[in-house]
Amino acid sequence: MLGLQSCLSTLTSRKRPRLSFFCKIMVCTLTLDVSPPVHRWMNTTLDRDAFKKTIPVLAARVPASKTGSLLKSDVMKKSLMDLPKVRSVLRDPRDDLDRLVLLNVSEDASLSPEVRNFLQEQSATLVMHNLDLTYDYWTADEILHSILPEELCKGSPSGVRNHWPPSPLAHMNLNKEYLPYKHIIGQIVLDEIVNKLDSIDTKYRFFKMELLAGEPNYVVEHHESNCRFTFDFTHVYWNSRLHTEHDRLVQLFEPNDVIADVFAGVGPFAIPAAKKGCAVFANDLNPESARFLSQNIVDNKVTSLVRASCEDGRDFIKKVVGRARDHPFPAYTGPKLSKTQEKEKRRLQLAKSSPHAALAPVDQSTVNNQSPRQTISHFVMNLPDSAIEFLDSFRGILLESTSERDLSGNYASMPMVHCHCFTRELQPDRAEADIRQRVESKLGHKLGTEVALHMVRSVAPNKDMYCISFRLPRDVAFAR
Repeated sequence: MLGLQSCLSTLTSRKRPRLSFFCKIMVCTLTLDVSPPVHRWMNTTLDRDAFKKTIPVLAARVPASKTGSLLKSDVMKKSLMDLPKVRSVLRDPRDDLDRLVLLNVSEDASLSPEVRNFLQEQSATLVMHNLDLTYDYWTADEILHSILPEELCKGSPSGVRNHWPPSPLAHMNLNKEYLPYKHIIGQIVLDEIVNKLDSIDTKYRFFKMELLAGEPNYVVEHHESNCRFTFDFTHVYWNSRLHTEHDRLVQLFEPNDVIADVFAGVGPFAIPAAKKGCAVFANDLNPESARFLSQNIVDNKVTSLVRASCEDGRDFIKKVVGRARDHPFPAYTGPKLSKTQEKEKRRLQLAKSSPHAALAPVDQSTVNNQSPRQTISHFVMNLPDSAIEFLDSFRGILLESTSERDLSGNYASMPMVHCHCFTRELQPDRAEADIRQRVESKLGHKLGTEVALHMVRSVAPNKDMYCISFRLPRDVAFAR
């Protein structure tokens, strides 16, 4: 029978090849405390959001051209940030031409004289940078040691037993002292045991998985932006690291907007937008994504605001403008009322319906503003690997032949297009030039003045993900 530490050391392979937690602190950095926050109040339900830690570290600000000199220097070797899963070089938020090289100390006094002299020779400026660590940074045994009572973490208690390897099945036998924590132990260990393979389905863009332990049930429930998402990890694409991007884009929408989500997946943009009040046409080519999208629409009570479809992105782009015109969404009537507000509203309505109640004058300005929503305000194209290739589908979408009715009068202002994409150009100016050239080439037209480029995240050492937002040129929408 294995102890807690022994068992978990065989299961914690998801994060990184690693030293023991104690050795990691001693070898990687002598002054930074990267241990997870202690939450011994958790005993049944795992709150992943509680595992956040901000560590101030020292960084050397240098021109981008000099980062190589710092990284290759023998003098700097022991002072550079070398924590697993932490990038040692970041873009300087104050100047795109500079870089921040992170150091493994939090104050200038911890640097050796040799390091200080070398940095001065390289014209480096020392600044502070906040290193933000979240639940995904720490391994399962580190998380468990911050949750379980201290007496269950010391020594080698015979609390957990597993069969791994050679059996392909992993299971745990918990002694009675661990039983009060069995559910939270299971949640943490299950975070460890699904392994994402490198191969990705080329048509529907989901990662193939191999089951390392547990039942072959990959249907999960995920909570994000006050929404509940259910999906099957083996048949749809989901990336929790895009949570910030989902929120960022939804914040750009007004509650009365109509959104066309071309590659909607299971709804990470569509559902929060609908919760805000937006009307959404949500589409995905993957039948499984469309199925879970429909389920999530119901579960989140936005059936009146989201219409799901399952078709090719090109067909969706060409047809959705006509659908909005011919089958408009009802007008936005304000934020959703709470139960108390609904009750009060019904009480007032009953009072007004009383035969003794005086007839209140009708506010005609309010009535006039309650027109159906027929105009697409934003197109969302979150398929970074190939979304740009679909941009030629926008040519001619507002021609009269697209619909039985003329659409030109509805679009005094053209919709915004938010297109995610990858680039291997790491310099911001070159990245912008690369992305803009590819977009304009596919549209067959120059972009106007309303263009914004947002760096979403780095997905590989030489590959970044961006979102380019632009106003659709009128000449493109009416092109023949």
